Order: sequence, then C-alpha cells, then structure tokens
Amino acid sequence: MTVMFLIRSLEWYGGAQRQLANLAKGMARGGHEVVVVTYYPYAPLEQELKAAGVTVCCLEKRGRWDLWGPTAKLVRLVRKTRPSVVHGYLSTANIFSLVAKLCRPSVKIVWGMRASNMQWERYDWLHQFSFACERRLSGCADLLLVNSYAGRDHHAASGFPVDQMQVVHNGIDTDRFRPDKEAGRRLKRQWGIGEGERVICMVGRLDPMKDHPTFLRAAARIALQRPEVRFVCVGRGSKDYTDALHRLATELGIAERLLWPDCVVDMVPLYNASDVVVLPSSWGEGFPNVLGEAIACGIPCVATDVGDSARIVAESAGKVVPPSDPHALADAVLTVMAENGRYQPAALHEMAVQSFGQQRMIQATEEQLRRLICH
Repeated sequence: MTVMFLIRSLEWYGGAQRQLANLAKGMARGGHEVVVVTYYPYAPLEQELKAAGVTVCCLEKRGRWDLWGPTAKLVRLVRKTRPSVVHGYLSTANIFSLVAKLCRPSVKIVWGMRASNMQWERYDWLHQFSFACERRLSGCADLLLVNSYAGRDHHAASGFPVDQMQVVHNGIDTDRFRPDKEAGRRLKRQWGIGEGERVICMVGRLDPMKDHPTFLRAAARIALQRPEVRFVCVGRGSKDYTDALHRLATELGIAERLLWPDCVVDMVPLYNASDVVVLPSSWGEGFPNVLGEAIACGIPCVATDVGDSARIVAESAGKVVPPSDPHALADAVLTVMAENGRYQPAALHEMAVQSFGQQRMIQATEEQLRRLICH
C-alpha cells in the first residue's frame, strides 16, 4: 500500500510529529511505500525519515495565507504518487487532506486526531475556525484515528461521526527509551545538580494547557519540605508567556532551584536524570508521549486526570490527581518520592513494552488502513 502522510512540519519536539515519524518508518520497514508531505521546509526529523527510506516532500508554504501554490503542489504530488491513503495529522492537515479526494476520488482519507477537551476559547480565532471546519467536514473522511479514548469521547460529543472513529494509542520506542542511570548522572553533572539532589521534571511546551503555574505552585510546596529537590521545566513557548512563568517562579521563591532548558535533543538522559516526571495539564491531552517515555525509562510519574493519562500511569507507575490543584499535585509527588523503592525501573520498562510499545501502534494502524482499503 502507498500511504501519504500530511502534516504542518516535522519539528523534533512535537509529540504528534514524533509519532508520525515512528509510524512512517515502521510502515516503510513493513514494505509499504511511504511519503510524508509537510507545509514548511527542513526540520531534524526529515533527515531521520529519509535515512529510513521514507520520501519527504515539502509544499514550501511561505506563510499562513499562502494557499494556492501549496494546494497546486499537493495536487501534483497526489497525481504523481497515486496513494492508497492520505493520512492527515492534526486539524489543518486533516482539512487540507480532502484536496486529495478532489483529484483522486478513489483515495481513502484518514484523519489523525491527537487531543481531547480542548478549550478553544483560549486560542485565537483561526484555531477556533479550524476546529469548526474540521467538525463540519469530518463526515468526508473515511476514517478518524484518535490516539485516546478521552479524545474519542470529546470529538463524538462535539459532533464528529463516532461510527468512523477508531482508537489507536501512541506507541513508544521502548528500545530507545529505557533505564540508563549513568546517562542521567552525566546530564545532572552538566547541569550542576549534585549527586545527592533529587530532580522533579516537567516536560511540555510552554502553553496554558500544560498548566505550568500549577506545577510551579506545587514545586514551591515541595521545596519547603524537601530542600534537596531541584526542578526542571523542559519546553519552549512565546516570550510573553515564558517571562510570566519566570516571574511567578521568582515570586514563589523557587527560581534558584529551577532549570528551564528549552531544547533537549536526547530525552533519554533527561528522563533518567529525574526521580519523578510530572504532567499537570489542565486540558487538551490525548495520549501524552512524555508519560509513556518516562515510564519506559523506569521513572514514576504524577499526572493530572486529563486525556488518557490515568490509563497510562495506572497505580503501578505513579499517581493521578485532579487538574489545577497544586496541593494535590505536591502531595502526590512527595508520596511517590517517599515510595521510591516501590517503582522498580525494570518493571516499569516492561509495563511500557507490554502496554504501549511502538510496534503495537504500527500494527494497529496498518490493520485499520488495510481494513479501510479492502472495505
């Protein structure tokens, strides 16, 4: 089968981008012809895909309103490659994938939906408009692949056709993400964190949905009880929001105990340098990769009950708390730290392999696409 994936860009730090790359490489290994089409040019994941035998094409979009040229290029690519399936990833790519149907009516259109319970009123009008268009046009897609049960329920309640939805959880590369305490120790030394200091880490772009303020307020409570703890926030965002978070950390008195690396290319040492990984999102999560990756590295997690986080963490890999509650978040982190011997890295890694290993995701997606083509 020939599969064309369509996505805005291939920046390495995006969870959806990483999942697409893993799926594309896995399908290419399985003997399928795979083409990945992006709006915007070069990003690190492109080279990784090309090395795996995946064709990567760019529509050379020059800005938000540059539509005609990229549309014409997509039409030419569809006519040239004659894909069996065009698989969009995220809202605008899902909508744009319908162009393929106009020039190749036999092609099957698959939409990839990666979030749940989004609070669109917090975003600009274009995001809101895109979601409204996606909802209205969703019946034109042949299959809606959702990466979480929470996302399925949210989209069904929003008016998407539930009979066209299938849930395929994200897949974690458990060969890459695995316990490696020496790599963690090296990174701690690079950051000037002492051997006896404990690390609480949050990974996520600096976006309101990730709820960094709740993490910072919880960190301030933890710092009062555990003076040996350091905090790490990995991610990037707008300057205004980043500055506001830095000011809050200063007001809370934890700025000196907090690191803000905005770019970590290799996440494996980062997870292994952590004692607990925290994800305090207030809304919007589907299947958060950070939880699966941390667990695969043998690190317990504390997450809010948003998206499928509770399904991922379960009782055996950490704690789940209500969103927007810094007291509950702090108490859960302190409990996990106190019970550290309960969470054995090898057992957590094996849990990740069995529950959300990458090959399970690839096989489940292939099965859905084959079924769609043969239907």
